[in-house]
Amino acid sequence: MNKTLFLSLLIVTVTLAGCANTDNATEDEQQQIVDELDPSQENQPDNPAGDNKLGYVRYTKDQLNNDPEKYNSVTIDRTKMANMITRIILRNDGFEEVATLVTDEEVLIAYSKNEEMDSTKAADMAKKSAVSAMPGYFEVYVSDNELLMQDIQSLHNSSVQENDYDNTINRIINEMKKSPQGMEE
Repeated sequence: MNKTLFLSLLIVTVTLAGCANTDNATEDEQQQIVDELDPSQENQPDNPAGDNKLGYVRYTKDQLNNDPEKYNSVTIDRTKMANMITRIILRNDGFEEVATLVTDEEVLIAYSKNEEMDSTKAADMAKKSAVSAMPGYFEVYVSDNELLMQDIQSLHNSSVQENDYDNTINRIINEMKKSPQGMEE
């Protein structure tokens, strides 16, 4: 009887240990994927260009229903998005300086361009750069009025939780609408 009990316990222990290792392997693999996709890992020695990997994520419904996972939501880092949009625009010839502000609903872009660049073409390039980076519900406004860069900058410490900047945003948007907004599709 002791042998049977011992063998049963041994089988249960080995099974549980095997299941735990499978769970740990899955968790380790998922953590590795998350680490590989972490933007802060870009330009690391094993990824010098920062752009040589494909984007990939895989989860099960159960993983998303885990208690800590339930409270995760999709968020946009507005500063990172503004940074990315600004850099994309400046990579185009003709742009000298760009200021970008991302709110919870709008993207405001003011820029200075060289005199050889057509105003409508510049507006189109700036607007398309932002539209390509942001979710579709964002309204994008652009302007080559360099004075608006200071207005945009004055809002950089504001929060979307505060409603006291709405008048300033609306004033800037109205000024931006006086500038070309790019080619209509």
